[in-house]
Amino acid sequence: MNDLCIDIDYSQLFKHGQHIGGDVYYIDRNENSNVMTVILSDGLGSGVRANVLASLTSHMASKLSLSPMDLEKSAEVIMDTLPIDSVKGISYSTFTIARIIFSDDKSFIRVELAEYDNPDSLRFIGSDPVEWDKTAIRLKRKAAIKEEIVYSSTFEMKEGDRLIFFSDGVAQSGIALGPSAKEREDDPAYAVFRSQRRIVQSLPSVVKNTGWGTDNVSDFVQKKLANNADISSRQLARAIVTEAAKNDKYTPNDDITCCVIAVKKPRRTLIVTGAPRSRESDKKLGERIKNFDGQVIVCGGTTAKIVARELGKDVKADKSPAGNLPPASKIDGIDLVTEGMLTLSEVAKRLSSGTLLKHMSEDAAKRMIALLRETDQVEIIVGTKINDDVDDPSMAAKIGLRFPTVDEIRRALIKNYFKECEVQYL
Repeated sequence: MNDLCIDIDYSQLFKHGQHIGGDVYYIDRNENSNVMTVILSDGLGSGVRANVLASLTSHMASKLSLSPMDLEKSAEVIMDTLPIDSVKGISYSTFTIARIIFSDDKSFIRVELAEYDNPDSLRFIGSDPVEWDKTAIRLKRKAAIKEEIVYSSTFEMKEGDRLIFFSDGVAQSGIALGPSAKEREDDPAYAVFRSQRRIVQSLPSVVKNTGWGTDNVSDFVQKKLANNADISSRQLARAIVTEAAKNDKYTPNDDITCCVIAVKKPRRTLIVTGAPRSRESDKKLGERIKNFDGQVIVCGGTTAKIVARELGKDVKADKSPAGNLPPASKIDGIDLVTEGMLTLSEVAKRLSSGTLLKHMSEDAAKRMIALLRETDQVEIIVGTKINDDVDDPSMAAKIGLRFPTVDEIRRALIKNYFKECEVQYL
């Protein structure tokens, strides 16, 4: 696997009282293609209606940006397609589109960025914020109350670089609109503000301040990067969203979404499951684990005994919550030791369905997925000691249940979470 990776992740909170978000984060990649598209769209209003509008925008943007069409032209097509609210005179949805084009070894990474009406994106080289040139594409559509501008830019990213973009729920968090939620709801001026949230400047008597603001978000990110240069995209996005929620006293006035794209050294995880084909292979497995630079997960009771023997360790009981799954175990130096097929099957099921960690029961499957979410490259070693009469190790693996389950995990990590994943047989 490569020594560089593109780490892309996001964090999101819905507007207080809503069970579905009007912000939509979407990432897409054509199979076997070196082009990825990351999109953040913010639908007008909140709830189901806003989600539908933002979803339509993001899916349209994905299809256009993955086509040979120039991204600037794609943005114009989206704008021409998006309707304008007849009352408010503003577009039904905003968007930020990042098309990422890269070489196989990640030595070349180019980003084409199109931004419409979301807060300005942020770029960092290391912990230092950087500015860059943008081209303004000016549009004037009928029924629009203001000139609409799509900003387009292109730049390269290298190791240590980050691109961050977010919805106005981040930039406008902390806007002072009165001492209590009920007083705000009873204030007619506040109702006007809510319906016209993208033209805040026209309501100085209602808005006591401009919220957190992009500059302050930049300062916050700069401090985070200075304190932890290796912070993952997931952790950084979550920190930004959490701070925005804190500004809103943990009752968000709007959907809060943040996406982070980083180029960095990969975090690696090794999963070992199944007994190797021979005693000689047991020794190879032990050496592989000893020399692995990253997290190690062992799945299966027999596999755990083999690993412990080769490492000169003991298998101990783990008293962590187990839920409905068999309990985990412990081996000194190993990050997680679980039961085999029941746990792997549950991991495959949750990864394939995209279940959020916060919705999972406390068990070994959740612990494994939490480790996998905080990694970039996953290597899976599958032991093939099933039938000594089968000469081909890959065929031996296919005979058992372990192979299709491992393959489902591999496909889910690549498709749903854009991780790099390889499977080896031993």
